[in-house]
Formats: sequence, structure tokens, C-alpha cells
Amino acid sequence: MSAGPQRVGLFDTPVIVDEMPQGDALNRELKATILDRRAASPGVRLSNIGGWQSDTQMLDWGGEAARRLVDRIIAAADRFTLDVKASGEPRHDWRAEMWANVSPPHASNQLHTHPGAYWSAVYYVDDGYGGSADPALGGELVLHDPRMPMIMMTMPNLRLLGADGKPNEPQLVMRPVSGRIVMFPAWLSHGVMPYEGAGERISIAVNLLAVPRAGAA
Repeated sequence: MSAGPQRVGLFDTPVIVDEMPQGDALNRELKATILDRRAASPGVRLSNIGGWQSDTQMLDWGGEAARRLVDRIIAAADRFTLDVKASGEPRHDWRAEMWANVSPPHASNQLHTHPGAYWSAVYYVDDGYGGSADPALGGELVLHDPRMPMIMMTMPNLRLLGADGKPNEPQLVMRPVSGRIVMFPAWLSHGVMPYEGAGERISIAVNLLAVPRAGAA
């Protein structure tokens, strides 16, 4: 006999959270490298509103610390990605783009995606909080559910219940933590709330592009 309507999950969107081993030492090295780069380069302006953003070639100037971070992110991509048509060796390689962000008070990042990439990740070198848990300091990463604008237009207070029995919200707000990696599909719309701390927060962004491997069948 049927137990009534059953919920079945569909089209899961993975968000991967990881902590970088020996993050404190790594962050000291990365911070010095990034601030030196900022002193030598005017940077670019893309999604950033205020603050400084480097070019996307940080793997060329970021040193061994940058390489270790990318290796960790690539390992996560290998773990959480599957080529369902491959038999044996993977038919792709990951090509990484990497850049740094330095955000003073009031800086933010507008809502955007990363076309052409498969995975995107952010790593927090310095969350800018100085150990404070005050939510007024801002700077949160915001991930937006791409389906929500349509279903919220007529009844904005309605929510679908997820597999855990809790209501699905139109966005996931994640407070940065120094030494933490947050990784998500590159098509997922995301932005950063204005940072209202007194110092500077430093983060690194990484895109992984799936490149067909030469000779792979």
C-alpha cells in the first residue's frame, strides 16, 4: 500500500567546502605575494566594486603556495566530477585560471557567473574579521538558486521543501573563513556582499576549464 506522496531529489547543485592544510602558513605566504603584486600592478576591474583585482595569471606569479592551492582544488574536482563515457583514463585535463582580490571597507562583487569554466572556487587568505563573529562586518559569499526568480514572482513567501524537510531559500549566504575553500559549478550565479570591516580582506578565485586530452577516445 502506498505511504502517500514521496519526495525525490532532482538536479542537485553541489557546493564543496574544504579547509586548506597548514592554512595559516600558506596564507602568510600568499598574502605577502598578493600585496607585492598589488603594489606593482593597477589590476583590472571586472566583477569587483571597489578594491583591487589581479589579472588571471596568478599561477605564473603566485609561487609554490598558489600551485599547492590549485592542486588541492583540482583534486576536489577529480573527486566530484565523472566522465560517464570514459573507460579507464580520463579524457580531459583541468586548465586553471587564478586571480587575487583585495577588498577594503565597502568593497563588494556584483552578481556574475564564469562562462566557459566548469568549476569555480574561492579561497580566503584573510577573511578580514580579525576573529570577530559580528555579522555586521559583511563580506559574505552569496550563491543564487537560478530557478528561484521564476517561482517567486507571484507568491514571494512560498518555498519548496527540500529533501531535508527544510524550505529551499533563493540564495545561500556563506560567511568567509580564512583558510577555507568554497567550490561550485561555474554556471552558478554568485556575488559578494559589501565588506564593512576596518581592514582589508584577501581572497583568491580559481576557474577550472575542462580541456579535452590529446589522443583520448
